[in-house]
Amino acid sequence: MSFAHLHVHTEFSLLDGACRIGNMMEHVKELGQDAIAITDHGVMYGVIDFYRAAKAAGIKPVIGCEVYVARRTRFDKDHTLDSNPYHLILLCKNEEGYRNLIHMVSLSFAEGFYNKPRIDWQLLEQYHEGLIAMSACLAGEVASKILQQNYEGAKQTALAYRALFGEDYYLEIQDHHLTEDDDVCRGVMRIAEETGIPLVATNDAHYTRKEDAHMQDVLMCIQTGKTVDDIDRMRFETEEFYVKSRQQMEQAMRECIFDEKVIQQALDNTVAIARRCQVEFTFGHHILPRFEVPDGKENVAFFR
Repeated sequence: MSFAHLHVHTEFSLLDGACRIGNMMEHVKELGQDAIAITDHGVMYGVIDFYRAAKAAGIKPVIGCEVYVARRTRFDKDHTLDSNPYHLILLCKNEEGYRNLIHMVSLSFAEGFYNKPRIDWQLLEQYHEGLIAMSACLAGEVASKILQQNYEGAKQTALAYRALFGEDYYLEIQDHHLTEDDDVCRGVMRIAEETGIPLVATNDAHYTRKEDAHMQDVLMCIQTGKTVDDIDRMRFETEEFYVKSRQQMEQAMRECIFDEKVIQQALDNTVAIARRCQVEFTFGHHILPRFEVPDGKENVAFFR
């Protein structure tokens, strides 16, 4: 295994991700990679299709989600303070992690929905077992604070996540040739050097191949009610958000990291993380929930 993409938005990131699962698996095989993650925005309803397609292609599926984390709590819903939640990547190491993640995602809709499904720090404290956390993209809390010139706040955020997740917390390093990438990269590198939190190289993949950028752009137009000719609209500034080879990732990392050893370690960490994620699904039989019943009654009889 040479490299594993751990930050990927499939077609189930509706009107945002354009990685068609079947085509993506073919591309991953062409690149000589044998693992890939699913980290759709706030949802997990693509997981089973992704898992089946990966297994059929001989690719290891890494199950995860890019969750939205409320700036205060999931119950706070003030437009000024709560309309822009932070992003956070969560990957399942095992069945406990999978159960915890789907529970948090369910609560993000049932309790935390405000423009987007949101979890909060309380849920992370309660349901972080079995999960690997990564600091996410420019919309992650660490990157956001770096861009606000709040380095100490970014560092304290990273340390808080490390305290919660321990060795299962990583700082993502990305370069998509965006104007903000240099500042974030320098800040993240400094935090890693000062805290010892490991780096992981990711690409915020929203489409499979570089030539698919236009397709994703059209999806963004549909999402925002714009046309491709509109000048003032949301768009990705570059065409670098695709599933890259290790060689392409190395080149991207050299744009912001000047230590070759650090680059190789950040790339190798993707493989180490993928190997630690061991979630297997069993299909073909029903698993019914068990409910606690009063007075020691037998469960089936009480249900009837």
